[in-house]
Amino acid sequence: MSDVKAELDQLIRTFLGAFTNTGGTRPDVDVIREVFIPQGMIISNVGGKLVVYDLDAFIEPREKILTDGTLTEFSEWEVAERTETFGSIAHRFSEYRKSGFLDGEWFEGSGHKTTQFVHTRDGWKMSSMAWDDV
Repeated sequence: MSDVKAELDQLIRTFLGAFTNTGGTRPDVDVIREVFIPQGMIISNVGGKLVVYDLDAFIEPREKILTDGTLTEFSEWEVAERTETFGSIAHRFSEYRKSGFLDGEWFEGSGHKTTQFVHTRDGWKMSSMAWDDV
């Protein structure tokens, strides 16, 4: 169980780290395709507005704002989690924080994510994620 938990922890760290552009680093949003199954789904349900993305629709606008100066010094990190595993499926409920400069203005935020995982022949992968910001 602890090996599975460590693998799921790493998937979450990789996903959240994909958006980091602090200290002039370039975000690596392409790793999202590596941590998700190809049919993965990412869902925003912030402020009662439901938006469902496939991987490309999710990645494209984020890559743009993280590299064109719109969103700088951005990072996002998990502060608490609860993970449950049953055989070849798992679920994680996370609390996270984020900060950066959006259009030159400093901001800090937080929210919750729910992530589903499946075990594949290539190891554990994310199958879906949904989030809501506070």
